[in-house]
Amino acid sequence: MFNASRTPAARAAWWLAIPISASLGAGALAQQPSASGSSPQVHQAEVAGAAGISAQMKAGESTYQTVCLACHQADGKGLPGAFPPLAGSDYLLGDKDRAVGVVVRGLEGEVVVNGVKYNSVMPAMTQLSDQEIADALTFAMNSWGNKGGAVTVAQVAAVRAKAAAEPKTASSPTQHPITTAELKYQGAPSPAGAEGVKILVTPGAPNMTEPEFKHAQEIYFQRCAGCHGVLRKGATGKPLTPDITQKKGTEYLKVFINQGSPAGMPSWGKSGELSQEEVDIMARFVQHEPPQPPEFGMPEIKASWNVLVPVSERPTKQQNKYNLDNIFAVTLRDAGEVAIIDGDTKEIINVIRTGYAVHISRLSHSGRYVYTIGRDGRIDLIDLYFEKPTKVAEIKVGLEARSVETSKYKGYEDKYAIAGAYWPPQYTIMDGLTLEPLKVVSTRGMTVDTQEFHPEPRVAAIVASHEHPEFIVNVKETGQVLLVNYEDINNLKTTTIGAARFLHDGGWDSTKRYFMTAANQSNKIAVIDSKEQKLTALVDVDKIPHPGRGANFVDPKYGPVWVTSALGNEKVTVIGTDPEKHKDNAWKVVRVLKGQGGGSLFVKTHPKSTNLYVDTTLNPDPKISQSVAVFDINNLEAGYKVLPIAEWANLGEGPKRVVQPEYNAAGDEVWFSVWNGKDQKSAIVVVDDKTLKLKKVMDDARIVTPTGKFNVRNTVGDVY
Repeated sequence: MFNASRTPAARAAWWLAIPISASLGAGALAQQPSASGSSPQVHQAEVAGAAGISAQMKAGESTYQTVCLACHQADGKGLPGAFPPLAGSDYLLGDKDRAVGVVVRGLEGEVVVNGVKYNSVMPAMTQLSDQEIADALTFAMNSWGNKGGAVTVAQVAAVRAKAAAEPKTASSPTQHPITTAELKYQGAPSPAGAEGVKILVTPGAPNMTEPEFKHAQEIYFQRCAGCHGVLRKGATGKPLTPDITQKKGTEYLKVFINQGSPAGMPSWGKSGELSQEEVDIMARFVQHEPPQPPEFGMPEIKASWNVLVPVSERPTKQQNKYNLDNIFAVTLRDAGEVAIIDGDTKEIINVIRTGYAVHISRLSHSGRYVYTIGRDGRIDLIDLYFEKPTKVAEIKVGLEARSVETSKYKGYEDKYAIAGAYWPPQYTIMDGLTLEPLKVVSTRGMTVDTQEFHPEPRVAAIVASHEHPEFIVNVKETGQVLLVNYEDINNLKTTTIGAARFLHDGGWDSTKRYFMTAANQSNKIAVIDSKEQKLTALVDVDKIPHPGRGANFVDPKYGPVWVTSALGNEKVTVIGTDPEKHKDNAWKVVRVLKGQGGGSLFVKTHPKSTNLYVDTTLNPDPKISQSVAVFDINNLEAGYKVLPIAEWANLGEGPKRVVQPEYNAAGDEVWFSVWNGKDQKSAIVVVDDKTLKLKKVMDDARIVTPTGKFNVRNTVGDVY
């Protein structure tokens, strides 16, 4: 019986085995001439040939997964508009020698596959042996319904020899990322400035100059470390250690950095955010050993602490007439700023200098203070009571960070703040009103599954418990959830809950008892009971869940639910969250909705809304990344509507990624960031939640690379 769950290689082996099994079904018949007169020897040769293809399929699948899958995908369907399909491909199946030549030589320029034009870059796979190329092509030619037969080592060797003998032309690709013609134009290397330039070498990695290495480090910190880790061991993104990257090679890595992937890897080159020179530098950089940054302990943290306005000199009551409930703190990512925007008038009140690429803003329990944390580990405390909202304190808690939160339990409101760092892996407890650092705790430790020591278990999401005086701290790489009791920080008590590795973001269910958090590379949602202080469930989802804080609503059929979208595919997963009145549905996937595609970062709804919004910010297809899907909660089976947010913004050129829906305080309008390049025009688009019509475009020149938006009332109340 056909098993659809088998791997492509197993399925191919299955259909290849049919004639073999049929022929051998009666042992005596296998020794007799066939009706057509073919001899037993001929038949045995056919059997041997089929068995040979099966062996090549098995070996080829491994090679395909290593060097081909990122572009052509597990299902062989490629990436629309970027990489052509191999499944049912007339180009692949039409000429074996041509197919071998593409792998051996690489391919640039326009090709037509199944009537569709593609114009991308296929790097020459010079790092593969003749056997590996033959096996990989045999796998591709006999998977996903293809029936192209085998490619032999002799065929590959012949094509490779022919390619080696071909003269180089002006357009011939070189091993360096420029053409032969460009090499002639640039001339020989200049000795000027060469003296004192250090060449950095990791065995097996391409050479880099010291300036190139430093520039790559800066890019990696700004663009890559959040997903792949400071030490490149992976988490939301895949590991990029030299044992992996060197096998793939510079040309392969360049294509991937250029084009991105549906699993959430942005198209850094194609979007223009990295130049082709920078793409090449990064492709070489990740093949070197990652440099380990210095530690950053209490002496360094205290030295960075600065109270700009003492508590005694701050207003005792609100000095402005703004409706604070409807103020938005908007991250201006690449500008290193936060815009404080009046949600009623849609006017900017103030733009405040902050840490680089603010990841989140959190509000004090009172709603007076905004705590921002940049990717560079800097926290800024903004007081909304001043006539013009003003920064009153700042501190740096590490070299890279993502999370900040304040105490919310009764009697401890705003007494403490906590921040989690990516590097060094640690969290810092501070005074809530001054940011004075009080305690630093390392999170290095053992992984939840294999019980092995991990040197870089970064602190991801942190939420404040409503049930106990505790902070709930996600430790990403180890998969441990820490319940940090702040009643007595000098005698700190911590409950450690083993969940699943690669914990990332998450939020509360509608009762604010259960913390729903994504272990994204483990493809699970961990459910933490903050009242009973234990793990309630691990819910299987896929692929690479990334909920932001998630979304809560009452499903017409299944009762209260919480929702996550995903980086790795189009699935929007709905999980039951009511163990009392809907016990049969609790902590189970009750629906899987089909969204626009992978690359989603946030889902959002509101108690007063009947809509569920799903962004697809990191999808490589601009039509998808520049729009959002909207589901009707009362008619989820009907599918989604698409809102062309970037088109409404009318910004001109640029990637124009649409990110993070955020409701206003009233719950009747939704704000979206249209995130463009730093030197390009960006905007915030406001949509009427009832009509789904455009309401306002805010394209003030000060709105530079907007990403996260945090409404005061919704953030204080954990409304999502």
